[in-house]
Amino acid sequence: MILRVPLLAAVVAAVVASPAQQPLSLAQHACPQHHPLTPTGRNAPLSAHIQDIYDSPDFQAKTIQALSGAVKVPSESYDAMGPVGEDPRYAVFADLHAFFRKSFPLIHSQLNVSTVNTYNLVIHWQGSDPSLLPILMTGHQDVVPVDPSTWNQWEHPPYSGHYDGTWIWGRGTCDDKGPVVSILTAVETLLGQAFKPTRSFVFAFGIDEESSGLQGAGKIAKYLQSTYGKNGFAAILDEGSGFTERFGEDTIFVVPSTSEKGYMDVKVDVSTLGGHSSVPPPHTSIGILSALIVTIEANPHKPTLLRTGTPFATIQCTAAHAPGIPQPLRDLAHAALTDDDALEKLGKQIGLVDPAYKAMVETTQAVDLIVGGVKTNALPEGASAVVNHRIGEHSSVHGLQDHITKLLAPLASQFNLTFDAFGTSVSSSSPSSGHLTVSDAFGTALEPAPPTPLDAEPWKILVGTAKASLSESKRESVVGKKVFVSPMLALGNTVRTDTKSYWNLTKHIFRYTHMGDSDGYNGAHTVNEAIRADALIDNVRFLTKFILNWDEAEF
Repeated sequence: MILRVPLLAAVVAAVVASPAQQPLSLAQHACPQHHPLTPTGRNAPLSAHIQDIYDSPDFQAKTIQALSGAVKVPSESYDAMGPVGEDPRYAVFADLHAFFRKSFPLIHSQLNVSTVNTYNLVIHWQGSDPSLLPILMTGHQDVVPVDPSTWNQWEHPPYSGHYDGTWIWGRGTCDDKGPVVSILTAVETLLGQAFKPTRSFVFAFGIDEESSGLQGAGKIAKYLQSTYGKNGFAAILDEGSGFTERFGEDTIFVVPSTSEKGYMDVKVDVSTLGGHSSVPPPHTSIGILSALIVTIEANPHKPTLLRTGTPFATIQCTAAHAPGIPQPLRDLAHAALTDDDALEKLGKQIGLVDPAYKAMVETTQAVDLIVGGVKTNALPEGASAVVNHRIGEHSSVHGLQDHITKLLAPLASQFNLTFDAFGTSVSSSSPSSGHLTVSDAFGTALEPAPPTPLDAEPWKILVGTAKASLSESKRESVVGKKVFVSPMLALGNTVRTDTKSYWNLTKHIFRYTHMGDSDGYNGAHTVNEAIRADALIDNVRFLTKFILNWDEAEF
């Protein structure tokens, strides 16, 4: 699942009316920019030659055809699917594998292609130097289902893979068959040039990222850890945010996600005695639940900005390099580098600039589900709500649970309810008027992802590769623009992304797809999903350079 949040662009749009500027160097040292990186050693001749191949109409037509054919296989994954071997809906992935074998023959004849849990693909490309940790590049084969009632709204049928000369249409073109086909195309092309890597590479493609990841990345991760060991990879590249062109005519921001918020759905359940509504108690279960919800919403989580966190790095990069930022905000961000009062003030004020930045520095809460009552003349014996939380990078599942427990305990006492919180009895009343339970609604609680280090060589390789790829692009929307790079905190992906299964494999996880925010026709997971063909080719260029750059790295 790719969720693109143009945070930086939103900030610029919100504050561009402030023309007063000082030189951008005011806080640039807080957001270091690394040089473009292209192979200069043993891979330099191949890197130059392969660009000519990618410029050829024949190559581009073949790549477009590969994505078109992959889209024609409707490899949908659904919520609540059963295990592989029991649920027949997984069988469609066999058709996709057959297509891959036909389209990428060198990969299947020269590399070690294996399956995990029947349909997950894991491809091993052995390097000549076993002392170098391998690189893991991942994606997913599944797509979200297409609502049958929307088929007539598509300009071209969702599984047609139609190419109109500009766009390749269909479910999965952006998420995630375009990126998967790009990886396979880059590898197939390198094999066709007789490239033999020094470093090993592994490519893993799951089958249920859009639903749970339990049958896909969850199984792959166990296999990879048993094969390569904990921290057995130098870095991981997975799908994610890309680059934005919304900063004026001459600026591009590359925004790889280097961390993800945690996640928890908290169920608030009130049970009371039933009876006839003609003789009601002072508060029904619905009334009590309403009071609990009001209390939760009246006590949001406080914004917290840590100098060691991803949001702080993002804000510093915005202040340092984004055009149109008002000088007071630049000054405050600069002061926050060393001044604790300025740091606290920045955490509070950044939300005034853009709601997405506010969400970045706090744990968010949203009451999304509510159930209660069956009949107007019957007292409801139960009422419940589910509150969705995206846990800030600075917090934890336990911190959220503690917050909810302390917040609701006084109300449990006020309404004379016994109270169980996350499996622990908090209070009891005898006799009681009912019972309050708060719990992990669906058993999907997840801690915030460990932040990827930004002062290490893997980060420099990623951003250097992205910068070099953009500088070499021939697309009019990219040519000649200044390129800056900022880390980003993924706000909404969390439970759906496959990287949650791969935390034990490396500290260096990058969620990045080399696409601009105008390269998808209508976004993912919606009607008229389509990818710009030029962007598909540029992604292949980026992935090829990424492989060749890593192959020259000596750590």
